[in-house]
Amino acid sequence: MSEFHALVPAAGFGARMGHELPKQYLPLAGRPMIFHALNTLCACPDIATVFVVLSPDDTLFHGYDWSAFGDKLQPLYCGGETRADTVLNGLIASELEPEDWVLVHDAARPCLTQAHLSKLIAELRDDQVGGILAVPLADTLKRAQPAGGEAGVRIAHTEDRAGLWQAQTPQMFRAGLLALALQQCKAVTDEASAVEALGLHPKLVAGDSSNFKVTYPQDLRLAELLLQERVIK
Repeated sequence: MSEFHALVPAAGFGARMGHELPKQYLPLAGRPMIFHALNTLCACPDIATVFVVLSPDDTLFHGYDWSAFGDKLQPLYCGGETRADTVLNGLIASELEPEDWVLVHDAARPCLTQAHLSKLIAELRDDQVGGILAVPLADTLKRAQPAGGEAGVRIAHTEDRAGLWQAQTPQMFRAGLLALALQQCKAVTDEASAVEALGLHPKLVAGDSSNFKVTYPQDLRLAELLLQERVIK
């Protein structure tokens, strides 16, 4: 029977945060940011192993206490130059069976919940391709003109948002399929794009806006408020 595993690429830096620490280690609610995603993944009874893929030069991970997660959390020091390289290297190092499911999740999405995981796994466990958590776009989208300069950034036109979804993570695919896709198409920013390049059509599983990606400094405060609210409840 196929197993479920999680893989968290955490070899990047996150330059847009404007901080000396790699983004995944920034303090959030008393822990490094990556702790919160790992905590949710490790607490999921369906997930057998949580692989966190780190840079070979990472000296920070073992400075924190991960003992609460036991052997379920497995660090792999084989991160690459790009996200695609890091995920592919992690898949190879993990030595999973080709039919095993892998849930690839961003270290910078700390507000993932068990409800998100349960819904994703339930909707995809019998799917032939796999899929991703995502939310339909609600805001009006504006395309900017190419040049800014003294006139500032101006609108070129409004984009039609009909049928557009914002991709989130986890993105869930069979290990063998995902490895093949990433070997053939590395110029991607998420795993679904590589699978799409094979001519396949991953399923969109409706998530919600709480599972947002921390990208800018102001996002940290919002994430902290959400996490604190869950503790209070």
